[in-house]
Amino acid sequence: MILHWFRRDLRIEDNPALAAACRESGGRVVPVFILSDWRGAHPWTGPARQSALCGSLRALSEELEKIGSRLILRRGDAVEELERLLAETRAEALYFNRSLDPAGRALETRVEAMARQLGVRVRSFHDVTALAPDAVLTQTGQPFRVFTPFSRAWVKLPVPAPDLRPFQPVPFAAKNRARSARSTLVQLPSLPLPTLADWGLDASSMRLPDFGEPAARRRMEAFFSGPVFRYAAERDLPAVDATSRLSVDLRWGTLSPRLLVQRCHAAIASAKSTALRDGPRKFLSELIWREFYMAILWHWPEVLEHEFQPRFRGMQWQQSGAKFQRWGEGTTGFPIVDAGMRQLAATGWMHNRVRMIVAMFLTKDLHLDWRLGEAFFMQHLADGEIASNNGGWQWSAGTGADAAPYFRIQNPWTQSARFDPEGDYIQRWVPELREVPARALARPPAAGKSLAPGYPPALINHAQEREIALALYRRVSS
Repeated sequence: MILHWFRRDLRIEDNPALAAACRESGGRVVPVFILSDWRGAHPWTGPARQSALCGSLRALSEELEKIGSRLILRRGDAVEELERLLAETRAEALYFNRSLDPAGRALETRVEAMARQLGVRVRSFHDVTALAPDAVLTQTGQPFRVFTPFSRAWVKLPVPAPDLRPFQPVPFAAKNRARSARSTLVQLPSLPLPTLADWGLDASSMRLPDFGEPAARRRMEAFFSGPVFRYAAERDLPAVDATSRLSVDLRWGTLSPRLLVQRCHAAIASAKSTALRDGPRKFLSELIWREFYMAILWHWPEVLEHEFQPRFRGMQWQQSGAKFQRWGEGTTGFPIVDAGMRQLAATGWMHNRVRMIVAMFLTKDLHLDWRLGEAFFMQHLADGEIASNNGGWQWSAGTGADAAPYFRIQNPWTQSARFDPEGDYIQRWVPELREVPARALARPPAAGKSLAPGYPPALINHAQEREIALALYRRVSS
């Protein structure tokens, strides 16, 4: 009998560790998930992301029950709980898919040491990206620091085909000569499926999508049935529903990255014109960006604490205060910034173009530490992915791998004019501005003046703060 430890791979299809456990045990698999036991505020997660976890676990439990299996839930320290389960089941092996972040890797080291002491075999598998982070290297065997050469090397490597064979455990009704899988799964104590109340959280005011493997597949099918072919042309327009919304499914592993790569290639092959091929090609490029940031985190885990580019580690960032509060509330007086922050608060998601705008505004207009924004996003996003989030924030701050040059400072007003020219996105999320003409949403009002009653004046003068930012960056990079 083999324990399969679910982590961020909350699906049955194309799950390397789960498939191997089933194959090598003759279907005698005990599926396990260990819930964390913190309560209240957490520096790296919040109600939206925990809602995604709850929904994904609920769907996983239902899918397992349909095929005669059962998800066993425990809460607490993963090493201690897995040790108890190994003793309770007398399993001969523990299988899991590896994590790429420092905390997950440290936990795996502890789990493996515990299993060795018990004489239990451990097998771990790569899953979180289509290609392992140490598979994409320069000709001298070094990791890439810049995206374009990483991407060129990545596309030359073969991506494993997704394993779409059904997971076939020994069902409850089956009987084995020794200890039956049925008796083990039925008799094992398990906690009920979690709710947000277990962590002292509440998301009742949020508009969240369905989570879990079936919902992920529906989103994938909807995207590849048509929107993927318009992706390159429309992905930067936040008022248009032109993105995949699959980031949350990649975060929780309710979709396989290998499957998405396969679907991109199929879409490219089926497209009947260059313009149509541009869409899936661009989406594939975004998947490769995710792989790039995962590789950066794998090779340079210090990016979670420090600027990737050492020359910027002396930046005199301002710390949390009234400006950070206004940014987080979506009351800066910059319409596109406020719209993004309010969308995030209401839905646990923000359009990718707007993520860049609000991140650059925090770091280069307000001169606040990118780590404040990074943590804020992780606390509010349902798709909070530590590597991509860190990579995006350091890109916007100009301090990261292949980052925007420090002198690239987006003007929120011109960003509004370019990407939300009719003001539809802004007016959807900032109701105070629904009667304001679109052209007025894309240019600053007179100093101290508000765009509409009940809406605050601009928190800062962008042109002035731009010059201050340039001076701060020049001071540490010269």
